[in-house]
Amino acid sequence: MPTAYAKCFDPYGARYGIPTYPWRLAPDGYATRRQLRARGLRPGGQPIAAQLMRVNGRCGTVRVAYLYREDLAKPVRPMTSRKWGALALAMLARRTCPRCRLDVGYCIPTSHGICGLCLAAEEQRTAA
Repeated sequence: MPTAYAKCFDPYGARYGIPTYPWRLAPDGYATRRQLRARGLRPGGQPIAAQLMRVNGRCGTVRVAYLYREDLAKPVRPMTSRKWGALALAMLARRTCPRCRLDVGYCIPTSHGICGLCLAAEEQRTAA
């Protein structure tokens, strides 16, 4: 096994405390939070069962992804009508320009804080 994988391969948890596998080489039966969510599951309060690790060769930083057991995962709670309503209001607030108070149909970038029309008008005012 190459040395990059040897640093990240600890299936018994002697070095890191929990079983550790190289990136993309996790055994069957384990999944990350995103993978669980894609299957309609959630960790459900279970502890972290294992981890994936990758060492960046250029700068030496370590990336870690935590794994959970699929057999202990619980189904995702269904969305209630109140949650759907709260989500709709939150998305409406992200699409509403604070300057012209219009729903522009897209999420306003936080870097500008205003819609494209207001931004263009402001640039014209400053240029003149």
